[in-house]
Amino acid sequence: MTVNQRHLPARRLSGMLGQRAGEQAAYSWLSEGIRQLVVNGRVLHGTMLPSERELVAELGMSRTTITRAYQELRERGFAEARQGSGTRIRIPGGEIGGGAEPLAVGVQETLPPGGIDLTCGAPTAPLGLASYYQRALDQLPGYIGGMGYYPLGLPLLREVIAEDYARRGLPTGPEQIIVTAGALSGVATAARAVLARSARVLAESPSYPNSVNSLRQHGARMLAMPIGPEGSDVAGIEAALARGGIGAMLCLPDFHNPTGTLLENEGRERWARALARHGVQGIIDETNAELWLDERPPVFPMAKFGENLITVGSASKTYWGGLRLGWIRAPRALVGAINQVRATIDLGAPVLEQLVLSMLITERAGLDEPTRASLRASRDWLHGSLGAELPEWKIQKPGGGMSLWCNLPAPRSAALAAQARKAGLLLSPGATFAVQDHGLDHWLRVPYALDGESLARAVPQLVEAWKTVA
Repeated sequence: MTVNQRHLPARRLSGMLGQRAGEQAAYSWLSEGIRQLVVNGRVLHGTMLPSERELVAELGMSRTTITRAYQELRERGFAEARQGSGTRIRIPGGEIGGGAEPLAVGVQETLPPGGIDLTCGAPTAPLGLASYYQRALDQLPGYIGGMGYYPLGLPLLREVIAEDYARRGLPTGPEQIIVTAGALSGVATAARAVLARSARVLAESPSYPNSVNSLRQHGARMLAMPIGPEGSDVAGIEAALARGGIGAMLCLPDFHNPTGTLLENEGRERWARALARHGVQGIIDETNAELWLDERPPVFPMAKFGENLITVGSASKTYWGGLRLGWIRAPRALVGAINQVRATIDLGAPVLEQLVLSMLITERAGLDEPTRASLRASRDWLHGSLGAELPEWKIQKPGGGMSLWCNLPAPRSAALAAQARKAGLLLSPGATFAVQDHGLDHWLRVPYALDGESLARAVPQLVEAWKTVA
């Protein structure tokens, strides 16, 4: 659990540090232990450390030892002392703001000072991530003797991703994996490889806007298939594909963004068969596949039901967006074409991040339990709070994903977003997720992948803005 209180009690710090082992000097053990808590995200920038007197009593160390440990932290840039206010944790260089998920390419709003961004549906980095970077640095010398270009990805990472698909019930060879700079790059690469410009592409609406915009930038003519809180309309999809003239379909069967719905195996198989029957290329976005919150769903990757399906995955939601890594699982018949297109986009992803991701997938495949528990608690709290404050809204509680998809009693989500913006609260109205350039003003996406303090401040502002425009 991340400690985000502004004062860290001595007893809590003692528990987090654990027992001292070995012959390391006491002051060095204490200084390094606190530093590791900071770099692993367990103690945050600005947290007040216990007073020296409190730690003397709690740890049984001398005042001189505590003083020297705090001094070492300050010398290394991880703490600062202010006259009369004690010692606070600091991150060397200061805490960097921003870093939110860019929801719609080219139309991001600037977050005002003290504002809250409810447009972002992505988690913060998992605990201990910095330690993976440290270990990856130990492996890096084995790679820096060469030129550093791995256009298809590090062989190690491709093998790890292939093994992870096998774990999920989809046999995959490493030669089918192409590492990309995120899922969006994967969608763009796949589309260029299999679609002629001006091809017609079907997508469920609402859908993830960046993927839709990427396809549209390639020249695709986007067609919309409605999806509601009850999930994908497989019969409607079958009928739309049967009418012909469609080159590809973007599919999000796993905790669909933004509706949060999950398609069961029977629906996946029907969908995949319909794509094959009508010669339509399926591009499966599995970004949210591991974001289950209650219990692991008994579903297989959709590509298990169709050998010609292209699957796009991402580390951004399961691990951390800052890794900027994704991948394509390509049918063997399309590997060559996709590889050729990839070489026209970039020449590969960063080596260090690929080493980090290979270790993460190997050692803790999927969302880590602390993050899952935190998201579950935030989802339950936000769903309950909005239900109590705005009973006229219809909000289903999804089994996974990062956000609630709220059905408003009136088509006012655009007006609501404009009103909330005045109070420093950024919202994404339903139209942001429309495949066509209109509609969905009855809907609002509200992410719960924020810290509890921000959500607690956001709900009253959201309620007040709604009362103003309803």
